[in-house]
Amino acid sequence: MTRLKRFQEKLATVAEAALITSPQNQFYLSAFDYDDGYLLIFPDAAYLLADFRYIEAARKSAADGFEVVLADRGMNNAVAALLQKHSAHALLLEEAQVTLAQRSKLAVALQGVTFHCGATEILAQMRLVKQTDEIAAIAAAQELTDAAFSHILQYIRPGLKETDVALELEFFMRKNGAEGLAFDTIAVSGSASSLPHGVPRDKELEQGFLTMDFGARLGGYCSDMTRTVVIGQADSEMRRLYETVLTAQKAALAAAKGGIGCKALDAVARNIIHGAGYEGCFGHSLGHGVGIDIHEAPRVAPSVSEEAKLLAGHVVTVEPGIYLQGKYGCRIEDMIAILPDGSIHNFTKSPKELIEL
Repeated sequence: MTRLKRFQEKLATVAEAALITSPQNQFYLSAFDYDDGYLLIFPDAAYLLADFRYIEAARKSAADGFEVVLADRGMNNAVAALLQKHSAHALLLEEAQVTLAQRSKLAVALQGVTFHCGATEILAQMRLVKQTDEIAAIAAAQELTDAAFSHILQYIRPGLKETDVALELEFFMRKNGAEGLAFDTIAVSGSASSLPHGVPRDKELEQGFLTMDFGARLGGYCSDMTRTVVIGQADSEMRRLYETVLTAQKAALAAAKGGIGCKALDAVARNIIHGAGYEGCFGHSLGHGVGIDIHEAPRVAPSVSEEAKLLAGHVVTVEPGIYLQGKYGCRIEDMIAILPDGSIHNFTKSPKELIEL
């Protein structure tokens, strides 16, 4: 069954129609990647609304089941006309996406139509479980990201700036097929490596840890990986910190399986880090879902409920880290999928042993 049909089945139980406004969910349902239009979906019909800029491409690329409509009198007017055609008076909205300004404009254009929340949650639950084609797209994106890491190890040399490293990673991924970046590349060295989401500086690489967190967007799907290397030579304290992070990550990967609690999996890595004397130095979650968005459900974190579990089709990161404020930090991140038999597939192939450059 297509994603559209699955959504229509769920829609039929809660509302007469749904308006999909987020580019991510539009792509998920229609396979057409654009950011300035609407999907209007009824239980028995579906429309992709586009203006002149996108209409030709939409007609070529939209998934089966969608009728492509030229909204030459404005998106909201097109929605109003189609709701009237289908005698629909209740509209499901993406509650996490529609702004107050958008809702106000819709209210003016769609007189007599009542708005309801729920589309965000329906689609989030659908997107939580990746299908075979989605897994393949994520795998391709990560293969490119692994290649970028191999490339950057040969590229790094004395005199480079953090921004040089970030840009080279980005250039390599784009040159080799990426549609874009999964997120803003992190490449921070020395004292700045203590910042989990530090911004690359226009400054020469410092001796010590260099943390690189990066990913590609390919086929509409994201990859995400982090590797920490050493510029120069690591001292005994750095080696101990690195090995603690690596031990925690390997233990979490070994424990990951279908049915494990997300909170419990986080605890596997967190307990090792705390037990090594680094309590308070691992402040973020162990992982997050990855798909069309770089951050999706589920979360693998100490704050989630005991009932939240990893299930077949979930794709998550496993990324413990230790950060010593003002000194340095280290993170190691792989991306895994839970397979139908409950085992895991690790998309990430890059080496994890301590690398000194």
